[in-house]
Amino acid sequence: MPQKRDYYKVLGVSRGAGAEEVKRAYRKGALKYHPDNFKGDKVEGEQKFKELAEAYEVLADPVNRKRYDQFGHAGLRGAGVHDFHNMGFGDIFTMFEDIFAEMGAPLETQQVELSLEQVATGVDQILEFERIDLCDQCIGSGAKKGTQPQRCDTCGGYGQVQQQVSGFFGMSVQITTCPRCKGKGTVVTDPCPHCRGSGRARKKRVLTVHIPAGVHDGQVIRVRGEGEPGQDGTSRGDLHCYVRIRRHPLLERNGNDLICQMPIAFSQAALGAKVQVPTLTGSDEVNVPPGSQNGDMITMKGRGLPSPRTRRSGDQHVQVFIEVPQKLTKRQRELLKEFAETEEAAVTPQRKRFLNKLKEYFS
Repeated sequence: MPQKRDYYKVLGVSRGAGAEEVKRAYRKGALKYHPDNFKGDKVEGEQKFKELAEAYEVLADPVNRKRYDQFGHAGLRGAGVHDFHNMGFGDIFTMFEDIFAEMGAPLETQQVELSLEQVATGVDQILEFERIDLCDQCIGSGAKKGTQPQRCDTCGGYGQVQQQVSGFFGMSVQITTCPRCKGKGTVVTDPCPHCRGSGRARKKRVLTVHIPAGVHDGQVIRVRGEGEPGQDGTSRGDLHCYVRIRRHPLLERNGNDLICQMPIAFSQAALGAKVQVPTLTGSDEVNVPPGSQNGDMITMKGRGLPSPRTRRSGDQHVQVFIEVPQKLTKRQRELLKEFAETEEAAVTPQRKRFLNKLKEYFS
């Protein structure tokens, strides 16, 4: 029989690792070498899986871990540690079913991507995904069709066992959950070949989820009862849909408001103009007031996004940016020179204030 490896190295944790770190390490390794997931040699994957289970059983139990830390593998003889190498996958699954249930948690999470137009109106999204479900062959019992789980010999069907624990005042009796049946009182002796005794199998699911109007990026939409079955197989968890919103090429979101940066010509800013701006429902026209300054905002009331709570829509703000032409025709240059000659006689109020401050600074 090959020499057993150090349990801490098997799980990839330090000797000072806490219970949660040990649990996370086992869950990660068990997911990797799970027969349904491992893509390499099946025999090698099964052995790695059983090695991880044995290491976790010892290091997750404070008494056995203390013995192992003091005396190594020799200190576990007669300590009730299971021989996982002679056990089937279904038996291991039953012992650590709570861990495997957590392994399935990521399948309860889906992501939906929306445009701003869809955020404005709300949308029904069709999701196609896989989730862990009850096995069709054994209906979740883990036992081969035509058979039933048997009473656990370790606890006599009670789901609990008594252990003698040494303490400061001598030996005491402690009642704990049965390590073999994990408190169920029954074990699977003839596992279902379809699910290897786990009682669970991956299944495809197609579901229509309604995403309400006004959702925000990163928001979670919970669909009750569309998650994975619990340990008892009678109830389901929830499906969590994470919303991601695509960037719009022309509009930026600010809460329930929308912002559009609109370039306009110098003449449009000075004289005023009607310009076409993009909105979520198509192009629309706004009035640029005469004398508009660079960065001024024009507000389009109620043209933003609806609030998920009040359903009241925000506004769309059009921020104007004045573009200075880089190339001028001969006629344009002549006209601008004529205009420049009039500027000294008709100094704008803002420029006049600046010139007065400049004069005071250098006087």
